[in-house]
Amino acid sequence: MLRWAVVSTAIPMGSAPQLGPRVLRPATFVSSPVRGQSPPGSRRLRPFLKWAGGKRQLLPTFREFYPERFRAYHEPFLGSGAVFFDLADSGRLGNGRVRLTDVNADLIGCWLRLRDDPHAVIERLRALAADYEADPDDHYYRVRGRFNPMREAIMNGAGPRAERYTADLAAMFIYLNRTGFNGLFRLNSRGLFNVPRGRYKNPRICDEENLRRVSEVLSTLSVTVGHAGFDAVLRTARKGDFIYFDPPYAPLSETARFTSYTSVGFDDDDQRRLQQVAVELAAKGCHVLLSNSTAPQIAALYDGNLDAEKAGLVAHTVPARRAINSNASRRGGVEEYVITNLPRRTA
Repeated sequence: MLRWAVVSTAIPMGSAPQLGPRVLRPATFVSSPVRGQSPPGSRRLRPFLKWAGGKRQLLPTFREFYPERFRAYHEPFLGSGAVFFDLADSGRLGNGRVRLTDVNADLIGCWLRLRDDPHAVIERLRALAADYEADPDDHYYRVRGRFNPMREAIMNGAGPRAERYTADLAAMFIYLNRTGFNGLFRLNSRGLFNVPRGRYKNPRICDEENLRRVSEVLSTLSVTVGHAGFDAVLRTARKGDFIYFDPPYAPLSETARFTSYTSVGFDDDDQRRLQQVAVELAAKGCHVLLSNSTAPQIAALYDGNLDAEKAGLVAHTVPARRAINSNASRRGGVEEYVITNLPRRTA
């Protein structure tokens, strides 16, 4: 079972870091409008990372299930945080607690450093972007070659210590994500990042405006960002909270198998454990939203499964688009599950 490694809350610039479990204030219900937009003329807040299986394409469907009122918001498979940004951008997170976690320590380290030291991260990322333009291929592999030993220097067991992620590492993480193949984060058997360069004509590496807005939102909302396994949410979620799960999808075929976002991976036992967690949270009175593939093992866990039905979880089939395939011609329309105990709003 995955355990907590570090949890951190936002700290003011210039103050000493105070890592450790956050003292949670009493939850207050959030009055959540069904519709919400950024102020007229402003750019929408959006993820600063690309991420395998990112959910921006499914946001219109997810909005049909968002609860109108909820206490805290939890996202245990953070990734690019597409749902978090959608909720924040529409003003739904103004008064409640927000807890964002992931088992990928590099990812969490990057989020923490951008939240707490945005100026340093942006300055270093701006320099990387300028050097990339001169010789993209050579520069990408030189940066990747520096990234691995720097993260090894802060290793704690199988992964780096998220709280020790530096501005340099965070900038390189964003750079490699924006210029690497399909935005993948993949580790080899030695735990080294080994994603090849993507073939992009003009990648947007340093979006300074959005990066500043992301840091401001994370700080303003006092977001808790933590390195944790998904089942840690059982200890933090309360009745009335809203939890969105976006796990590594169960593969539809052996050739589609890609679950190594960390050196640990995510297998069928993890999928079964996730179903147990979702059932327990739903029975506790939490609002649960979960997305996954329509693979047979997922259908067996949610579609007609007695435990899931008893907890009020319903598996909805929705259209989506497959984005990860080395052969571009094999990317295309698929069906996915949206699994939830929330009612679906209709126009």
